[in-house]
Amino acid sequence: MTAMPDAHLGEAFLEMMLAERGAGANTIAAYRRDLVRYLTFLGKRGKRPISCTSDDVSAFMRMLADQDMAPSSQARHLSTVRQFHKFLFAEGRRGDDPTGVVDAPRAGRPLPKILSVEEVDRLLAAARTCLNEALSSGKGVRKAARMHALIETLYASGMRVSELVSLPISAARTGGRFLSVTGKGKKERLVPLSGRAQDAMASWLDVLGEEAGSDGFLFAADSREGHLTRQAFARDLKDLAVAAGISPSRLSPHVLRHAFASHLLHNGADLRAVQQLLGHSDISTTQIYTHVLDERLRELVETHHPMAKAMKKSG
Repeated sequence: MTAMPDAHLGEAFLEMMLAERGAGANTIAAYRRDLVRYLTFLGKRGKRPISCTSDDVSAFMRMLADQDMAPSSQARHLSTVRQFHKFLFAEGRRGDDPTGVVDAPRAGRPLPKILSVEEVDRLLAAARTCLNEALSSGKGVRKAARMHALIETLYASGMRVSELVSLPISAARTGGRFLSVTGKGKKERLVPLSGRAQDAMASWLDVLGEEAGSDGFLFAADSREGHLTRQAFARDLKDLAVAAGISPSRLSPHVLRHAFASHLLHNGADLRAVQQLLGHSDISTTQIYTHVLDERLRELVETHHPMAKAMKKSG
């Protein structure tokens, strides 16, 4: 078989991931970054992916750890390298897979960032204040009404930000208490809307005017996707955090999704129900929020258990 330059091997792998596995643009971009780092590392050692050993792969992983890369990022790199070498083996470019004996980095799953109920109330109040000020001045009404609808809906429903910004305008025209959302794997689910979220959505439709009768996106924007991007929403949300007296570093659209789940559990919601609302296919993903339940159960025991006072004294 004709020798192929290492860069071309990488591109062939990426083309396979795109064509055969249907990987998205963001996934392909992440694979490319990881692969370039790996091939550059091998090149500095005078090695090639068609002839390197498991010791080379392990050395690559040690380099990532020495750079204080997060364990989750190390694991992603190893996943990319594993799939690349499986591809080389399947294509007959080499007769073995050097990644088989390389251990993945151990990582404790980090707890999600959480906002308190009081902080979420401040954030929603800041959005309402911004909208009222915009309506009074007649300036920036569209942006303020959009943000108000976005965060009220996000906190009421727990949607993924990608699901929220890509909602069709038809989703809001029903004026009902639920939205039909298409999530990962093209699976549809119903998510709830609070009264305030319904009102915010209605206000946004009023601002849209004749546009509300179109068949486009609910949060249409001049972007490649045709709707508001996740990045633009995240940027505007950090500006709102400042207005609400919350550190911007603590807030992102995903943090509001975390707040939705954690606040539900804290108030007694069933874990399975929260799983369905979040659109998690596996309940183990939802269990990251059980730290909220752990704290609540501890408080219940300390408050109501007949031996609680005795346990405190003995402790």
